[in-house]
This record gives sequence, structure tokens and C-alpha cells, in this order.
Amino acid sequence: MAVAAGVAHKALLPVAGVPMLLRVLQALRASPEIGRIVVAAQGADDLLASIVVVPGTIGRDAAGSPSGTVATMLEEFGTPLLVTTADHALLTPSMLSWFVARCSDPADAVAAVAGAQTILAAYPDTRRTWLRFRDGRVSGCNLFMFRTDRATNVVEFWRSLEHERKRPLSMAWLVGPVALLAYMSRLVTLGMMVRLLGRRTGTMLGVVRMPFAEAAIDVDTPADLILVEAIIRTAPAG
Repeated sequence: MAVAAGVAHKALLPVAGVPMLLRVLQALRASPEIGRIVVAAQGADDLLASIVVVPGTIGRDAAGSPSGTVATMLEEFGTPLLVTTADHALLTPSMLSWFVARCSDPADAVAAVAGAQTILAAYPDTRRTWLRFRDGRVSGCNLFMFRTDRATNVVEFWRSLEHERKRPLSMAWLVGPVALLAYMSRLVTLGMMVRLLGRRTGTMLGVVRMPFAEAAIDVDTPADLILVEAIIRTAPAG
């Protein structure tokens, strides 16, 4: 998509005329819950130099993988650490406030999801990646909170999965036979799976259900870009 748009980095993809990274930075800066903003990317300083940077934003070069990058950010900046992605072009302060307000004790790490009913009621033709549980389908929202130092266990588990990504059986063993079979047979609810993975990582995990369909829509494909731009055009002013 970057090549098609003639930009050097996907994060600079124009969305309704504005680089999508800048849209994310503006949402973060407008959120009272957010302090320091760090952009982690290959060539982060050059990337930030190419846009009108939101004040207080700093750059760091990404590691070799998403999990490695988050591990590096945790090591330098500690917790709590909120993580989102540059292609979350519809991110708003309202979404951030909803999510942060529900990231509470005793969870060490929290992820945001939106239910299929919420998403499809607003955008019935959208195609999303669904996680299927006994109590319904959900899609990830590219919002994660690493609340405590124990959250490093989650990142190490994630790194192990990435390391074995070309070996499905090894990945299955890491997840655990019980959790994997329960998921594949649709025997577990989302909450049950969160508890199973928490035991696997030695942490307390949490999940926040977002009431915003737009929270689950990022810009991964040309169809996503068309949808996101249509949403922005029809959104109320401000």
C-alpha cells in the first residue's frame, strides 16, 4: 500500500489527506490519560521528520519483530505502557478513555476487542479477522496495556510464539494442548481463554470489550482504506 500511494513508509499513507500516523498521534495527544508518546519504527527519526510532529513525541528504532519492539520499550520506559499501531487511523480520545478506564487491578496486561455484533451492526460488509468463542466472535482493536512489571512475561511468551511462527506444532505446544483444543472445539468463552493464557504466562490477563465498531477497523488493505475514508468523511465535525 505504501508503494501504491508513493510514500516511503506505510505509516505515512494518506487517509483523507492526512498521514495515518499523524491521526494516531493527534488522538493520543488529545487524551488526558496519555503522557509521553514514543513512535517505534524502522528509521523512526526520519519518519517523524517527514510529518508535522505532535509536540512531546520521540522516536525509537524498532527491533526485529513487534514483540521485540514492545520488549525494548518496556525495558526503557517501564509500565504502564499503552501500545497501539500506526494504522489505527480511526483511533479517538473517547476510545482511549474507555479502554484506559477499564485497565485496572488485578490485570497485568490487557487487550481491547470488539464483538461481531457491534462491528457488523455498523459496517455489515466489512471483513475482519475473527476470534471465535462459545460466547461469540470478537476482533482485536490494536490496543494493549502492559500495566505491571509482570507483563514482561506476556511479551516473552509472545516472542516465543513469533520465534516458532513457521512451526505450527511448536506454537501449539507453547499455547498448551488444553487451551488449543478448547479453542478449536469452541468449548471456551473469551473469559475462559483469557484465564487459560494467564495461567500459561504466570500473569493476570484482562480483556476490554469496546463499544466502538471503528476501534476494530485498521488500514491493512485497499478496502480498509476506502471504508476508513468514508467513515471520516461522514463523521460529525470534531
